[in-house]
Amino acid sequence: MRYGPRMSNTPPPGDRIAKVLARAGVASRREAERMIEAGRVAVNGKAIDSPALNVTAKDKITVDGKPVSEPEPSRLWLYHKPSGLVTTTRDEKGRATIFDKLPEDMPRVMSVGRLDLNSEGLLLLTNDGGIKRKLELPATGWLRKYRVRVNGRPKDEDFAPLRKGLVIEGERFQPMTVTLDRQQGANAWLTIGLREGKNREIRRAIEDIGLTVNRLLRVSYGPFQLGDLKPGAVEEIRRRVMRDQLGLDAEAEPEGTAKKAPRPQRKRAPVGKKLRK
Repeated sequence: MRYGPRMSNTPPPGDRIAKVLARAGVASRREAERMIEAGRVAVNGKAIDSPALNVTAKDKITVDGKPVSEPEPSRLWLYHKPSGLVTTTRDEKGRATIFDKLPEDMPRVMSVGRLDLNSEGLLLLTNDGGIKRKLELPATGWLRKYRVRVNGRPKDEDFAPLRKGLVIEGERFQPMTVTLDRQQGANAWLTIGLREGKNREIRRAIEDIGLTVNRLLRVSYGPFQLGDLKPGAVEEIRRRVMRDQLGLDAEAEPEGTAKKAPRPQRKRAPVGKKLRK
């Protein structure tokens, strides 16, 4: 009796092409898959149209005809986004983006989530699409804290709907933590915490209870703190701290790449006082 070749369960060598592109900082894995489907990616001179392909270091990968560099070690930065910048690589309205304003010596990076045009504060940046995806997944569940200035004289009980969880235009918002910190003239300062990242979530929730946000500043994202980082400034997180916080496998830390670690939370004067115009 003659038998055909035995089927092997051993996976092909290398990593999926979308993962490699993400690790090289080209795009997130999902975005890389769309680029592949659009015919923008070639391996060894041949355009591919499916992400179901493993590649190794021997393969030559190009995107839009440009070679993809070897993946760098995973890195993560704190960035104090100023108001007035959009968190996209390109803007159809021609507005300035955060990437237009980053220091010239920054490598190609991606933002972890977004802050809208008029919001400011802590934005995480990374050169690793895998880390971006990990931090954006709802399952991560990291608490994001914001200092929010609203126009009016609200009472603590006015925020009960936010604490309970809202449904706005059929979209459910998870419960938020809300603290009414102080009244400052015609405005009130709040501290709001949430574990989701829906589009304009805080602004929409505040509007739903009849108030208007006139300033919104993110001060933390999980264990990472904005601290005293100035608007427009970037600070790299030590690789050891990044690995510990994200649960990544240990790897050698190249000399000279580590910067200041995120500062521990400490008691500070009310932000409303610091942010007075």
